Amino acid sequence: MDSESITLKVKEALSRIIDPETRLDVARMELVHDIQADGKGSVQLVFRPSSPVCPMAYSLAGSIRKEIMAIDGVTSIKLKVENFNKADHLESLINNIAD
Repeated sequence: MDSESITLKVKEALSRIIDPETRLDVARMELVHDIQADGKGSVQLVFRPSSPVCPMAYSLAGSIRKEIMAIDGVTSIKLKVENFNKADHLESLINNIAD
């Protein structure tokens, strides 16, 4: 699958992830930025929770990972976390899950 197709599918997947506090999807809330995909199925993106102490950051990051890894053709994901007090910890948890 080409990178444009994967990127489109990632954007569609993000629109299905709902923040339970706001009841809006993470795409509409613009919590995910800089989506990059290659033709080999590797996806990189930036997740910016709504606040540095967002209580849903871990849950949303897990949902983002799960939805993207379920896309046909995606083989790996690298999530960079910004604007969150425990960004390094969250990145480590999400990026080191064995598939």
